[in-house]
Amino acid sequence: MREVDTAQITDTVARLCIEANRELPKDLEALIRTKCGVETSLIGKSILCDLCSNMDAAREFGVPVCQDTGMAVIFAEVGQEVHLNGDFEEAINAGVRKGYVEGLLRCSVVKDPIRRGNTNDNTPAILHTRLVPGDKIKLTVAPKGFGSENMSRIKMFFPSATEADLVQFAVDSVKAAGSNPCPPVVVGIGIGGDFEKCALLAKQALCRPVSEKNKDPYYASLEEKILSKINELNIGPQGFGGKVTALAVAIEQFPTHIAGLPMAVNMGCHVTRHASCTL
Repeated sequence: MREVDTAQITDTVARLCIEANRELPKDLEALIRTKCGVETSLIGKSILCDLCSNMDAAREFGVPVCQDTGMAVIFAEVGQEVHLNGDFEEAINAGVRKGYVEGLLRCSVVKDPIRRGNTNDNTPAILHTRLVPGDKIKLTVAPKGFGSENMSRIKMFFPSATEADLVQFAVDSVKAAGSNPCPPVVVGIGIGGDFEKCALLAKQALCRPVSEKNKDPYYASLEEKILSKINELNIGPQGFGGKVTALAVAIEQFPTHIAGLPMAVNMGCHVTRHASCTL
């Protein structure tokens, strides 16, 4: 049994909150820079170049790459051979509190969904914890802005739905979103499970490196098919038209009930952020 003090959890989460908000994953940044040479629209190309300059400035001055520093979503994979000395969930929230306050990140969480009232420290976080074999803890911090989150959709298809129906739902979701999620977007898709599982799958899909495809060749092909059709919409960077509406499509799948075929589309903006660390 390995002992882990929750103070280490707090410090790690705080650091990841700041890192994720200041620098994009390297493969996502590289993809955006590559798309500058792909975009044929002059306005679209100019916007992509501006996004690259913005990433450079964030790195140089140590400031967030986007002013919406998001609601902190934490994925925790906790080894079954780990014993935590302290309250795990409180340690996570303490880390978010420390990271957002000390990192001068915008606090965007309200204490009640209807009556509002800012919590002033961006807590509570959205925490997803999974027990896994071993004695390690993997923490992934994924700050989620709501310009993109608000454009997400879910549909409970019947088993009679065709692949074409699923593709069209994904494409229509991006079309309906238009410029709101700050394209070029990263599209996370969850297929299977039940109502809440497919939504979680879609959020997890956004944490997969954009350089990685689904391990199942069928779903990898489906990702490419959806991406191609989305980029035919001519929404373009920031909605001003162009070939680069989406940077990547990631699908995560899970078994489901014989009577259902749930599907969720979780929209990620061009700053689809996440940072991870294994303790």
